Amino acid sequence: MSALPALDEDPQPTGTLALQTLAMPRDTNPQGDVFAGWLMSQMDLAGAILAQSIARGRVTTVAVGSMVFLRPVPVGSTVSCYAEASEVGRSSIRTMVEVWLTRVDSGEQVKVTEGEFVFVAIDDRGHTRPLP
Repeated sequence: MSALPALDEDPQPTGTLALQTLAMPRDTNPQGDVFAGWLMSQMDLAGAILAQSIARGRVTTVAVGSMVFLRPVPVGSTVSCYAEASEVGRSSIRTMVEVWLTRVDSGEQVKVTEGEFVFVAIDDRGHTRPLP
């Protein structure tokens, strides 16, 4: 049996739901769509939540890889960030973060963007530390 989904299946989020929030008017442009920078900050938070649980402590963002924005996020949408660790090194954690929105009018869930975020575990003085 193939592990690939059938072509007629709806795509589903990859990873664990790490963060969910509501797109508010203060986070949008004059047309009512969420700013990309706000969306990136939510993705950074979601990746950090996952990285902290793996590191069992403090982490900091050290790199953001490519991002692809597939569609705008209208005000009022429920924004869900799914995170998955793609690589764990000596002190670093590479995460893939997907953002899906739930449309207010239909309840339909659609993918908005994805990106790669890299975190490094740090101690109380801000120095790199090995992962447990």
